[in-house]
Amino acid sequence: MIAESMDRIRITGLDVFARHGVFPEENRLGQHFLVNAVLYTSTRQAGRTDELEQTTNYGEVCQVITDTLQQHTWKLIEAAAEHTARAILLDFPLISAVELELCKPSAPIPLPFGSVSVTIRRSWHKAYVALGSNLGDRRGLIQRALEGLSALEEVRLGRCSTLIETAPYGGVEQGNFLNGAVELDTLFTPQELLEALHTLEQQANRVRQVHWGPRTLDLDILLYDDLVLHSEQLTIPHADMTNRAFVLEPMAEIAPYAVHPGLGKTMEQLLAELKERGSC
Repeated sequence: MIAESMDRIRITGLDVFARHGVFPEENRLGQHFLVNAVLYTSTRQAGRTDELEQTTNYGEVCQVITDTLQQHTWKLIEAAAEHTARAILLDFPLISAVELELCKPSAPIPLPFGSVSVTIRRSWHKAYVALGSNLGDRRGLIQRALEGLSALEEVRLGRCSTLIETAPYGGVEQGNFLNGAVELDTLFTPQELLEALHTLEQQANRVRQVHWGPRTLDLDILLYDDLVLHSEQLTIPHADMTNRAFVLEPMAEIAPYAVHPGLGKTMEQLLAELKERGSC
């Protein structure tokens, strides 16, 4: 999440001639677009050292914005803004978030007006994903899942826990699991991340027939920033994670001070409480 105290680099009025619009003549003739951007970052080290390497070169950001808008054609300025924000976040690792306004002063509106614009804010998000397998080459399946996550442009893998062998949970008779957890930064929304995890499970021939039954690969979102979400498809923080040692032990290893947003307790505290209840 974007901290309120985070520093900002502001770019205003960048003029880019590009070809975006629903009408064919807009794509053929082109028009001027104006871009305003706020880059959320830390300028502390740059301020202390006076070294360019410690900050984001805003001239290079302007060039990426220009190249992205000029090398592609989209019907909607919403799409142009989305892809431009994505390009900034992927190309500049010191930028945690970007607020981007894309203005279209020459929009085809047959009435007097000043400009039409779309403003979006996009950022990297911190998430934790549980890893599990109890069929086939368990360790190999989990390793391939991590490689699959790492191959996604929208994901940056962080710390990965030790894999531990655990008895099955939920009362279904089956083999032991290998379980772990991984930290990642992602541009995906929770739903998009869930879809990416489901794709990796399908690639591992995951079959969903028995609830809490055996599986080649199990990937679950545990935490996503400090989000609390209850929907038909997804619950964050993961339901019942506070009662699962095979979740809390890996989480306490890689993120002991990560806080459960619904309970206000760290992973370390939740694991200690679970042990006190004799549930480990």
